[in-house]
Amino acid sequence: MRILYYIYQICIALPILLVLTILTALTTIIGSLVGGAHFWGYYPGKIWSQLICLFLLIPVKVKGRDKLQKKTSYVFVANHQGAFDIFLIYGFLGRNFKWMMKKSLRKIPFVGKACESAGHIFVDRSGPKKVLETIRQARASLTDGVSLVVFPEGARTFTGHMGYFKKGAFQLADDLQLPVVPLTIDGSFNVLSRTGKWIDPHRMTLTIHEPIFPKGKGAENIKATMTEAYAAVESVLPLKYRGMVENKDQEVE
Repeated sequence: MRILYYIYQICIALPILLVLTILTALTTIIGSLVGGAHFWGYYPGKIWSQLICLFLLIPVKVKGRDKLQKKTSYVFVANHQGAFDIFLIYGFLGRNFKWMMKKSLRKIPFVGKACESAGHIFVDRSGPKKVLETIRQARASLTDGVSLVVFPEGARTFTGHMGYFKKGAFQLADDLQLPVVPLTIDGSFNVLSRTGKWIDPHRMTLTIHEPIFPKGKGAENIKATMTEAYAAVESVLPLKYRGMVENKDQEVE
């Protein structure tokens, strides 16, 4: 059965998904130019992500959507197991949001331009002015229930374990006094790990935890929120993936 799936993956699914990716990117770019980047920056990507999981026969389960309020903007923070984290969150979180992503992703053909047109936020740490521009863009996006999704580890895991959380997303949430919502991704590492070469149709589960509302403002609130969010994300991972493992690929702040 595995060999048949690999044949299906190469000969049928991946060519279809390549075409879908280009069409989704073009739809997002054109739609965002016409107007309504909040709409065109989210819904085409949502459908694209759902179709990718459908065509690759990857089952998905979501827990905890009832914990979110419709008109509230959140800062979502998730562990980063692999490339399929993107499709799991984009397709199944059920919230209009902007990604906070590495500026290097802007160079990806079609996808990078689509993300820029949609108003997703590219993090540029090349200098203080660039960091302030990133914060201003994020602040402008987080209105009318639009949220932000961040991978605070900053890099995909090599082992399935979590690395440390960087404080950027938590500083932003503290500055804007927005609730932080931890997300646990489980199964994406099994679908396609960072060093993997083949996709495995393993179940992916997205767990949405209780929002963490600010209990003050400043360094103590940031530290407490980071600690609570990390514990929540780790709490529903399989035992074999619990415990922080240093990821040397994480960028130093």
